[in-house]
Amino acid sequence: MIVKEDFLNKLRQFFGLNLYEVRIWTALLSRGVSTAGELSDIGDVPRSRAYDVLESLEKKGFAMMKVGKPIKYLAVEPKEVIERVKRSIKDDAEKNVSKLKDLNHSDVLGELSSLYKNGVEFVEPADLSGAIRGRHNIYSHLETMIKRANKSITLVTTSKGVLRKLDTLSPSLSKLSKKGVKIRIVAPTTDENKQAMKEVTKIAEIKDQKGIDARFCVVDGNEIMFMMMHDDKVHPSYDIGIWVNTPYFANAMENLLDLSWKKA
Repeated sequence: MIVKEDFLNKLRQFFGLNLYEVRIWTALLSRGVSTAGELSDIGDVPRSRAYDVLESLEKKGFAMMKVGKPIKYLAVEPKEVIERVKRSIKDDAEKNVSKLKDLNHSDVLGELSSLYKNGVEFVEPADLSGAIRGRHNIYSHLETMIKRANKSITLVTTSKGVLRKLDTLSPSLSKLSKKGVKIRIVAPTTDENKQAMKEVTKIAEIKDQKGIDARFCVVDGNEIMFMMMHDDKVHPSYDIGIWVNTPYFANAMENLLDLSWKKA
């Protein structure tokens, strides 16, 4: 094989190809035009699979078949391949999003919700907890939490964390504010986040509390998520959040913040 395995693995990751596809494709790129037999030899792919693989690459827009005998295949310019892959991913994403939207008005969602509600009835309150790894997943769960809010949301974070959270959560917070949900945000104000903090005063109460070095969110005094480490000291992929549905602990944290809020 003319291409190193680590490069092939990168191509598989970027373009979503299997091992045989990426071997045949790079072999074809190295020749420009070639037959299935030649490509199977260059790419170290069984001849019995070469035509299937080339047909797959043709459908995905990586290659074109030339009419004639013997049948030959023509490589598509990599820049054009990237554009085709981008369009394909976008089209697939739009179709999947459309399918998921349709679920909101289908019997499937009703049945799933029924299963969940019936299952939760058998769960002990103490079992409604979990650890969430990765900042992206943490923010996704935070958004799910705040969307359930009926009365209040208390968000305590760092100077950099407030920028990230506002970027992700602002649309949901804005909708909840219009519904009368009380929103409080505690974070140190810096030159970097000053403008964002000023804009969010339209939907939330803000406190510049440099003495509180913590990262947590309390919703309705019932559930809480707190992060285990300072965001400056952990890579986003290894950030860990602990979510607990516990009115006793959540209320205690909210009451402690109330005292600090009044003194500030």
